[in-house]
Amino acid sequence: MLGAIYVGLSGLTAYSRGLQQISNNVVNMNSLGFKATTVSFGNVAGLNGRSQDGSDGNRGHGVSLDASRRDFRQGELRQTERDLDLAVDGTGLLVLLNGSETLYTRTGSFEVDVDGYIVLAGTNYRLATLDGSGRPVSLSIDASRIDPPVETTRITLSDNLSSTATSFELADIHVYDALGGDHVWRAKFTRAADSAPGEWTVTVTEGTRTIGIRTLRFNAGVIDPTTAELLFEDEPAGLSVTLDLSRNVTSFSSGEVSTLRTAKVDGHATGAVSSVKVNDKGEIEIGYSNSRKVQLGSIALAGFRDPQALELRSGGLFANPAGVEAEYARSGDTRVGAVTSRRLEASNVDLAQQFGDLILIQRGFQASSQVISVSNDMIQQLFGIRGQG
Repeated sequence: MLGAIYVGLSGLTAYSRGLQQISNNVVNMNSLGFKATTVSFGNVAGLNGRSQDGSDGNRGHGVSLDASRRDFRQGELRQTERDLDLAVDGTGLLVLLNGSETLYTRTGSFEVDVDGYIVLAGTNYRLATLDGSGRPVSLSIDASRIDPPVETTRITLSDNLSSTATSFELADIHVYDALGGDHVWRAKFTRAADSAPGEWTVTVTEGTRTIGIRTLRFNAGVIDPTTAELLFEDEPAGLSVTLDLSRNVTSFSSGEVSTLRTAKVDGHATGAVSSVKVNDKGEIEIGYSNSRKVQLGSIALAGFRDPQALELRSGGLFANPAGVEAEYARSGDTRVGAVTSRRLEASNVDLAQQFGDLILIQRGFQASSQVISVSNDMIQQLFGIRGQG
């Protein structure tokens, strides 16, 4: 009967610990990236298959809480308004570096620290990107805070300059000198009544100042190769710019309507960082005030064959104390999934399942306590027996 009490006590202990796990799951139902643990129980057999008193051990010695397993199923990806709120759509984990320490996380709000590194908010853990050899490294945007100016050398035009019109103008053509200075050019196309068929005069100006005058010719609506590239030089600004009409520029009749347009102007002004985000390819992308965008590196994602070996830390972080080998890959790799920005992963706790388990644990605890109560009553009855001389 004393053995029955110990069996009941094993139930109280196991179910108390199970309640602790269920409680931890429930209270973390709103913790970002939280992964619930499963609760299961197993029987306790005698030593080497036999009871301590030498009898058949098949009658058992109670119950214990089995080792918990973490449920790594993906939680809901909830939309946010921050470019550096990141989550993983797939099985991979984001890689975080802090000196020699490496941690992993499924989701998090990131920010740029004073040294230009993208770190998990409230920590010093830096978001890792992949280097040329595919290893995770920390990356600073400090060296890319300014986008140096590039001098304009070519203006590319396309579409049709009506052969029946006598004038056409392209305004607000922005060209840039070597120091990033912005010069607004205007290109005017005119055709005199006594000019040769298909011949135009091209005049480029900046404000009231004339940059240059060149002749443009078309043969039966097709541009004359000798005038397909017109060079205009602005000595005060140090500019030498080619007006390129060699690609898809025609001159066919369309009444007075011309569709000639500026397709591309190379060069750009100086740019300062205006945004830091992660693009659809999982790359850290900097946006500049000059409308340019530059990609700095691909975010590292880690995949594990046995994620159960990872150790849970506070804040939804995981460590790899067992040294389980990680596979590092870029976003979009089927082994790890894809990084998504403006998303945070919610907890994957199934509240209905937890409440169901909670009821079962409560009933198990009640039953175990009843075993102890009945055993105690039987022992009291035994103590009450009197000898009948």
